[in-house]
Amino acid sequence: MRESETKTDRRTFLAGSAAVIGAAVIPNAVSYARILGANDRISLAHIGIGNRGQELDWIIAQHKIDKNVEMTAVCDLWNMRRDRAVKENTKYYGRAPRAFEYLEDVLALPDIDAVVISTPEHSHSPILKLTAEADKDAYVEKPMGNVLAEAKAARDAVKQHKRIVQVGTQHRSEPYPRTAHDLVQTGVLGDVSKVEIVWNYHGPRWRGRPESKQVKEQDTDWRKWLMTKPYRPFDPQIYCEFRLYREFSSGIPDQWMSHAMDLVHWFMNDDYPRSVAANGGIFAWHDGRENADTFQALLEYPKGFLVSYSTSFGNDAPSFTRFMGKKATLFNHGGEGSPRYSVVEEKGNHEDNPDVDKVRPSKDILLPGQTKLPPMGQGDLTLEHTANWFECMRSRQQPHCTVDNGFAHSVACMMSTEAYWSGKKQYWNASEQMIQDHPVES
Repeated sequence: MRESETKTDRRTFLAGSAAVIGAAVIPNAVSYARILGANDRISLAHIGIGNRGQELDWIIAQHKIDKNVEMTAVCDLWNMRRDRAVKENTKYYGRAPRAFEYLEDVLALPDIDAVVISTPEHSHSPILKLTAEADKDAYVEKPMGNVLAEAKAARDAVKQHKRIVQVGTQHRSEPYPRTAHDLVQTGVLGDVSKVEIVWNYHGPRWRGRPESKQVKEQDTDWRKWLMTKPYRPFDPQIYCEFRLYREFSSGIPDQWMSHAMDLVHWFMNDDYPRSVAANGGIFAWHDGRENADTFQALLEYPKGFLVSYSTSFGNDAPSFTRFMGKKATLFNHGGEGSPRYSVVEEKGNHEDNPDVDKVRPSKDILLPGQTKLPPMGQGDLTLEHTANWFECMRSRQQPHCTVDNGFAHSVACMMSTEAYWSGKKQYWNASEQMIQDHPVES
């Protein structure tokens, strides 16, 4: 999910009933003693509690009774956020969680069952790896990673330690996308040759956060925040507006495109692009940012379809997604997370009949028992994804967005980012699991 501009002022064009993905996971000897029974409380720790972290704390607190969970520890390098997290979770649970500055101290706690990771994206994979090695389950925000070697290492650690990890592309768990997904699996669209995604926003996304004027170097640990990145002098704008800076984030691909590609992979049952080309630039907001405010990528997939992804931050023209098949088109009306879907039969063509759209049968996708259309926007406070994670922690079944799914959407975004910065088409070498700038030999 994208971190909000403020706690309450979220975009309005945001927004699950397929079977649980994956088979049962057999726990290893170390974790066996910690398998949770139906009545055992799940003890959680939260690492990285910015604006999105605050939202996740609220979401998780909604499950405190029905899923029997409690946030018993919070961790953030910045004392202001750490103190705020203690206060808010005390309000939710009636007692204060333990507060830690360093994640290593949290991961050493024997009573913590699982960790929520909502740090800046350059640290998602490194912290997920450490969490898995500590034999704890995890909920990690997307993208799962933006450095290929780090994402691989995190994935491999999760599998080696048989952890239950939910990656935070929450639309896989929401009821309308799940219903649309199930419909696509019936073959109603026919052969899909193209997927078009256009998600727009008019504003200098991620710039101007008030926190950048509040954070002081003495109130945090800048070197620890940098994680795997080379040292550079403390910069409060990078600390709070990291999505604008190339070394820490790709911006649009990491934050927006990761959601889009995860849905494409899920709907189309195809996980890795064969090739990606991308272009864009800073055309709307000349404010010192490094990452593009206008971005477009074209991704070819092995099953034989093209994905066009486009975002502009300089214009809020209507957003949409459409899966274009020979028999029908699946429309998602609105931007990321919109619960409004419809299927339009592919009948006739505009050359023979300019008014053909008027005679093409269209059917809205509704949930059982519903007759009214859902809105075209939905916030990021939906509960289904975290609920699924807690259920899977108890059953040891794989959740809706596994570490493999998270790795796949990360690869698509990393390929797009590399294509943008290099100006060269990028290719996925599946056998070597690497990104390269020349076609893969068959």
